[in-house]
Amino acid sequence: MAKLLGIRIRNYRALRDVSLGRLKPSQLKNPELPSLVCFIGPNGSGKSTLLDAFGFLADCLREGIEAACDKPGRGGFQRLRTQGSTESIEFDVCYRDQDEDRPVIYSLVIGESKAGVPIALSEKFEQARKGKKVGKLFPFLNLKNGIGTAWAGDSTADSEGTAMVDVQLDDPGRLAIATLGQLKEHERIQRFREYVEGWYLSYFIPDAARTLPIAGGQKHLNRAGDNLANVVEYMERGPNKARFQSVLNAIGERIPGIKTISTKRSPDNRLLLQFNEDGYKDPFYQYSMSDGTLKMFTYLLLMQDPSPRPFIGIEEPENGLYHRLVERLAEELKAHAASTNHNVVVTTHSPYFVDALKPEQVWLVQKDGKGHTTVTRTADMPNVSDLIKEGVPLGSLWYSNHFDERVRT
Repeated sequence: MAKLLGIRIRNYRALRDVSLGRLKPSQLKNPELPSLVCFIGPNGSGKSTLLDAFGFLADCLREGIEAACDKPGRGGFQRLRTQGSTESIEFDVCYRDQDEDRPVIYSLVIGESKAGVPIALSEKFEQARKGKKVGKLFPFLNLKNGIGTAWAGDSTADSEGTAMVDVQLDDPGRLAIATLGQLKEHERIQRFREYVEGWYLSYFIPDAARTLPIAGGQKHLNRAGDNLANVVEYMERGPNKARFQSVLNAIGERIPGIKTISTKRSPDNRLLLQFNEDGYKDPFYQYSMSDGTLKMFTYLLLMQDPSPRPFIGIEEPENGLYHRLVERLAEELKAHAASTNHNVVVTTHSPYFVDALKPEQVWLVQKDGKGHTTVTRTADMPNVSDLIKEGVPLGSLWYSNHFDERVRT
């Protein structure tokens, strides 16, 4: 399965220079990102910015660089670039393809054209040569200002020069991986495009999920979750129908007080979610369910996706959940990440969520004296591992101020 091994982000808001995981095959001392990563830290430390950086990269691929910069909450390239910096925004992404044991490194540099429009100043794909997991990397895509070369097929050998083609993009505001990734001859680029396009970042809004949208199945949840009923409809029909009720039963068992979950069609052919609770004869529907129940149902449904997302990012999933449900959700996300070997990235303020995790899965986010974000694995903090071995939960250590957490005032 495709998996993110590491990422470096430079000059993106408060992320002056942040590295997570392994960035090159030769960095054997740097552990790969675990399947589940949780960011903790005080308000304003940069947790949301970290999550948004992943979303920004995916938006650049799907919509183009300028559109990604101008999305709500970002405010354009100048506001995204680290305050006081005149340097470019840069990303280095190291990932392993599901059919490839040699990691691929994608590098992107974003700056401005002479007209002040954000563009890709350079894009590069690198990979170790065939048969070698480490050593000098081979660039099979190398562009500057939309002009350069790309190697077709799956070749990484100097002798096969016929595989190299010249590339000149008409629009440097569109990523080469979006354009070349549509072509079969660029298989590795195509797989990376499909991988990043599958990234999902959730900003779930319970009130949005309570709406009854126009009937029509949709394969995946959107960011706000207002197409929840459409996703249920998609899973309820066609080839998924046989397993759909078993999925609902499994979800119902994980939500305290819920006996069964079923579906019912309204007179205008909309699909209603029907929750049958202990102690009540008549069912409840999604528009009258509590925020916590609806949120738990949505996240559990997300993990039952027939085509699981290769990357899931969730902002503060604990909001509105009873503390025991927070622990249960953490366990479910951890199990999902482990079983799929995909990446799940979460931000949280809940010690109960952190209690379910291991030190290598939790990263403390802080601001330094210059207002820039720093990120530290709790596994690398003195005495943390020893205290965990003695049976002290990680969230309790955090709550008891055992981490060097500089709270902003």
